[in-house]
Amino acid sequence: MKVKKSNVDILSPGFIENEISMKKLLKELNSYAKLSKSEGTDEQIKRSKKRKKLLARHKIDLLLDKGKPSIELMPFAGLKHENGFGAGGTTVVVLGYVSNILCLINANVATRKAGAIDYATSLKNLRLSQIASENRLLTINLVESGGANLPDQDRVFNNYGKFFKEMSNRSKKGIPTISVVFGNATAGGAYVPGMSDYSIFQKNNAKVFLAGPPLVKMATNEDANDEELGGAQMHSSISGVSDFLASDEKDAIAITKKLVKKISKPVTNKNSNEQIQPVFNQKEILGIIPSNLKKPFDIRELAKRFVDKSEFLEFKENYGRTMFCCWTKIGGFPVGIIANNGVIFIESARKATHFIQLANKSNLPLLFIHNTTGFMVGKRYEQNGMINSGSQLIHAVAGSSVPHIGLQVGNSYGAGNYAMCGRSFDPRFLFSYPNVKSGVMGADQLSGVMEIIKRNKALSNNQVIDEDQLKKEKIKLAKEADEKASVWHTTSEVWDDGVIDPSETRKYLTMALAAVYNSEVKGSDSFGVFRM
Repeated sequence: MKVKKSNVDILSPGFIENEISMKKLLKELNSYAKLSKSEGTDEQIKRSKKRKKLLARHKIDLLLDKGKPSIELMPFAGLKHENGFGAGGTTVVVLGYVSNILCLINANVATRKAGAIDYATSLKNLRLSQIASENRLLTINLVESGGANLPDQDRVFNNYGKFFKEMSNRSKKGIPTISVVFGNATAGGAYVPGMSDYSIFQKNNAKVFLAGPPLVKMATNEDANDEELGGAQMHSSISGVSDFLASDEKDAIAITKKLVKKISKPVTNKNSNEQIQPVFNQKEILGIIPSNLKKPFDIRELAKRFVDKSEFLEFKENYGRTMFCCWTKIGGFPVGIIANNGVIFIESARKATHFIQLANKSNLPLLFIHNTTGFMVGKRYEQNGMINSGSQLIHAVAGSSVPHIGLQVGNSYGAGNYAMCGRSFDPRFLFSYPNVKSGVMGADQLSGVMEIIKRNKALSNNQVIDEDQLKKEKIKLAKEADEKASVWHTTSEVWDDGVIDPSETRKYLTMALAAVYNSEVKGSDSFGVFRM
């Protein structure tokens, strides 16, 4: 593999225009990030500090190993939810190193709605469970929650139950969960430490019970205080729910770090020590991604700015040019890349299918980079078997058992999204750039199709078309479709694991690969029927 020359002119008007456009989107990203990182009102935070309690993100910072990388996952869950608790919900999810062990940290934000679980937070919990299970990652819950948000109970209830089920399944598989209780953990929140393999309670502060004193009085006419029902001392000496009793928050974190070190062994990957930075500047990605998603660009130029040494070995370089396939390394980790370079044609679908089979034979993970409006349509392509070739690719993606990672950098529409292992095909991780659009089809196409349907219906019923009304409906429909296709809507629904700054692509992909290499990478020999 040789370093290939870059054809990007950083002084060209097109590059500068793209860079300006992306930086505007990054301002929007940063404004939403600020909302996500807020841990409540000034009054709530002041009250917490007065009680000498650490905020959720401060706890995470103390827990993580200094000088080692970490990434936050799903920070914008709930961003566009009308009745939710805001961007990020009431939990912070971080992938990072604790005592040299790659872990998932799930910290309740007690200063935001008392850490109650709204719908967005329940989605985050489910996704965290999936990531932990698939990648065999130790999970650390930093607990201080009042349980389910009752006005949201119809949408939270089943997700909460699945969260507990997955905790049990991970324990069964030998993937431990540690819960550290810093305050109230009531009702459903009480089962989080109860379902964990290890639990640590903070003395005088942790209160864990299914029902508090008022409810107990009402239900049984029994008088009891918080400590008798669920205090840390009681659970450490009488009920046995607590395995370790910590003197304060910092002591609880120190015990957690020691426990992680005792119960886990670092996963060593010899390749991860061989990483060499790209030759080309990662910040140049901002000027490579077109401001107009309809404008094509060479996806290879993007890859050169985040793969090791900017080197890759391209597969079938001159065949199916709208699909880029290569072998490379990111952060020292071997990986195969399948990337769209436009619409998916028959040849590009066949090429990607072949490449997926090879990756499974070689037991190597795959990175899918999305930038496509879908499969090519038209009489010629239908007659030549576009459906068969597209179906083969989707079969290959569905049947592949090596880990898949997704990166959406532009359009990701229709069956093209499925063929590139979109959210519905369960990639291990999926990240998006702030310019991404995703859905069944683009807004213009969707509104145009609906216009044609309405015109044909009116014609068949011998009705006169109200052109002004039809135009208004078309504009409204296009606007609604564009909003729903926006990355801010899709990330709000946890269709990805986070919207990222393109210049940090390498960091996120390296962390994702470190996670997938935490468990065995094994390919499949079995696929669905490939129609010929």
